[in-house]
Amino acid sequence: MLGLALRMYVEVEVSPAPSLRIDVDGEGSELPGDESHLAARVVRSVLEHDRVALRVRSSIPVSRGLGSSAALAVAAAAAAGASDPLRVGAVFDGHAENAAASVLGGLVAATMIDGLPVARRLPLDARLGYVVVVPDRQLPTKLARSVLPTSVVFADAVFNLGRMGLLIAGLADSSSLLSAAGDDRLHQGARSALFPEAPELLEQLRSAGATVTCWSGAGPALLAICADAEVAKGVEAAAGRALASLSLPGHASVIEPDLEGLVVMA
Repeated sequence: MLGLALRMYVEVEVSPAPSLRIDVDGEGSELPGDESHLAARVVRSVLEHDRVALRVRSSIPVSRGLGSSAALAVAAAAAAGASDPLRVGAVFDGHAENAAASVLGGLVAATMIDGLPVARRLPLDARLGYVVVVPDRQLPTKLARSVLPTSVVFADAVFNLGRMGLLIAGLADSSSLLSAAGDDRLHQGARSALFPEAPELLEQLRSAGATVTCWSGAGPALLAICADAEVAKGVEAAAGRALASLSLPGHASVIEPDLEGLVVMA
């Protein structure tokens, strides 16, 4: 699987306390601040107790296919002093590519092998621009998975693998990036039943100049990959108009890739 780190961040601070206390600012602040919170569960697994005060600040929308859970799990593990935040984050979140992008930054290929995450950085052309379209609508991963078929046609699997190869080549060299690299037969069509505006939005992004358009993870956030930053600005404006034309609350933003990954501050 591929993961791309963008400049959307979550910060976690851990300090000793008589009992568990969680303060959350920003995205995810509506979630229960108790022992069921993902950050609390991760920290408890690392420290083997939860006598801590947790401070979480996040700019990553929850349940949008933007990797918020993996980023939070990685950040909480690192803040608690885990020796391998990537392993902890991947095990808790279940998405090795999201955890790897959070730790390594940039473009990564990652998977689980024998229960452990294995990740590699891939080349990423600095000329590319990215637009993320985020509807004001959540789509829990469990629900997004429920509409997928339990098996796939062999030809469709081959189709997607071939497109992924083209996508990797195009992300390394923008002059090689083809619109077809974003084509999909495995999940976007099925999941459009849960987000019926998605096909029109993707078409509008392409019409505005995006080279590749696709869902971000399980959605409903969408991603547009553009030849350069100037094209991305035009696509951002077009995305805003498209959302308005569909009476769909949400926002679109040009977001640069994050090449640094996990940062631990003393």
